[in-house]
Amino acid sequence: MPETCGMKCAMNKQSALIVAASLWFGLAMVRGESPAQSDGDSFVRVSPRDARYLELSNGHPYVPIGLNMVHPDARDDDEAAGLKCMEDWFEKLSKNGGNYARIWLSAGFWDVEHERSGVYDEVRAKRIDALLAMARQHGIRLKLCIEHFRSLDPKFQQTWASKPLHLVTNGGTATNTSDFMDGERSREQFKRKLAWFAKRFGDRPEIFGWELWNEVNCVNGGDVLAWTEMMLAELHRDFPKNLAMQSLGSFDSYWGLKPYARLSTMSGNDVAQVHRYLDCGATYEVCHGPVDVLAADAVRTILGYKPDHPVMLAESGAVEPRHAGPFKLYAKDTAGIILHDVLFAPFFTGAAGPGHCWHWNQYVAPNNLWNHFARFSAVVKDIDPPAENFQPTMLTHPRLRVYQLAGRHTLLLWCRDPQNTWQSELERGQTPETLTDQSLDLGPALHGANPASVRIYDPWQDRWSDGALHDGKLTLPAFSRSIVVRVALKDAKK
Repeated sequence: MPETCGMKCAMNKQSALIVAASLWFGLAMVRGESPAQSDGDSFVRVSPRDARYLELSNGHPYVPIGLNMVHPDARDDDEAAGLKCMEDWFEKLSKNGGNYARIWLSAGFWDVEHERSGVYDEVRAKRIDALLAMARQHGIRLKLCIEHFRSLDPKFQQTWASKPLHLVTNGGTATNTSDFMDGERSREQFKRKLAWFAKRFGDRPEIFGWELWNEVNCVNGGDVLAWTEMMLAELHRDFPKNLAMQSLGSFDSYWGLKPYARLSTMSGNDVAQVHRYLDCGATYEVCHGPVDVLAADAVRTILGYKPDHPVMLAESGAVEPRHAGPFKLYAKDTAGIILHDVLFAPFFTGAAGPGHCWHWNQYVAPNNLWNHFARFSAVVKDIDPPAENFQPTMLTHPRLRVYQLAGRHTLLLWCRDPQNTWQSELERGQTPETLTDQSLDLGPALHGANPASVRIYDPWQDRWSDGALHDGKLTLPAFSRSIVVRVALKDAKK
């Protein structure tokens, strides 16, 4: 297809981004600068001050605010359109306080191993160069998921999850899917692929971390957790400056108890990730109800396996029963109540950051919900989670579901109206109730500390107001759906 002027301009812009990034790295080496001298040059790590949270290698806090954004809305062969799409999304996310996105390097648009097993396409690699340059420009760090296929069978029902090029009959290393996970030839080739990625994209601060596989337990054969343990060690050898992690399928029934417990405590798995969706076909009843409750329950479960470990709700949102497709009520959720709960509930339950929504191109972007990232960002602005030693609890209240993070310097509360749910607002079309004269007894949480200030934030109005305590009690202004309280403590606990 002949290039248009617009395509050339888009490609020239991406080339300029790549050149700019290369120049920066070169100048930094000439000047002898340490990568930890500024936020942009620092790597994300597990905080040595509090291993439940993340920070940058320069010691500054890092809360990953963003979503899954695994591939662009473009044909695999339309490079200019795909890169422009990603830049548009990055720009919207960044302008709204976002600093994180998850990418599938195995998605068709990015996949370097698409022609033959063990052969890597330099043209596709240059797209990843452009992606990393865009991420750096917009202050976004990327979690790069390396693989996602579930079967080598060309007749596999989920065509998007089949990768028959690895079969021996197609010049690959495996006789079947189990042989790919367990066979020595395939394991050694995957290690070579990791080494190729390390040589091509290693030591990049804009990379949040490397994720081995999307929902590896969904692979149709092989000892996937034994494979994971081996490859996590390989990731650490190849990418010593980046986080290493793995993911499992949606935690929606009893199947997940053992594998999630094993993965959450596995050596080398830097971040304990969990996937969970609103899914009325799930075995777990909790997955049918309020999104904040199902999200909080997932985080608490994973924290229970290893309390001194970062936890992230790495995939969430809503699906038709048994993941039959995107939630049909997404179109009605123009206010973004599902996204709001996915963002707020995990962090206020003790996760290392907000939850990360799926359906970026079927829910978030079409409904223009980018401002929700700004609303969460406003709540955590200037807060250093590793310095706080936050203790997550629930504050008993007769009308509200109150999530509380009690820290050394800050007391944070997220108050959610339990009568406002996806069922009430999206299914039954009920207008959210305006709540008035609601008060919180903060005395027990303060433990004698004196508030320096009490600020109240309405994320639905993007409005801050001052609050005042009277005998430890705080009266909230009128609000709908949810509201946040942020108390700065004068006599900080040591």
